Amino acid sequence: MQNIEPMTLFGYEKLQAEVKDLKKVKRPQCVKDIESALEHGDLKENAEYHAAKEMQKNIDNRLDSLSNIIAKAKIVDPSELEHAKISFGSTVVMTDMDTDEEVTYTIVGGCESNPDMGLISFGSPLARQLLGKEEGDEVKVRLPGGEKEFEIDEVRYQEIVFETH
Repeated sequence: MQNIEPMTLFGYEKLQAEVKDLKKVKRPQCVKDIESALEHGDLKENAEYHAAKEMQKNIDNRLDSLSNIIAKAKIVDPSELEHAKISFGSTVVMTDMDTDEEVTYTIVGGCESNPDMGLISFGSPLARQLLGKEEGDEVKVRLPGGEKEFEIDEVRYQEIVFETH
């Protein structure tokens, strides 16, 4: 399972678009910036040159990272999965048993997560401890901020909204 990176088609297309932008727009511009900076002479005190080289290194590192993720990508359509138990693409409504606060999370791919929108990565500590649980279960989870206890109120599939326009 370590070699597979589940994601929705949205996440996969988002990664592909970023690769295309880096290869066709950002990296060529960076190369032009380096060439332009070289014309200014002395490289020791040439801030533009050093900044452009650093940017090129960052772009190349990001491209390398993206190609590794894409190579492991497995596109999953959450609407086709069973959601009686928490799985990839499940929306989970839970109550914090200490505060009675209700929270809702949807489990998505790592590249799609956006905790502010309630989208958590399947690889996150919380999601890993929720997978396989079902409505009515009480679960103690260990999180970076300490241990919390939740009651799972509802597990369902709903269309995932990744961005607000």
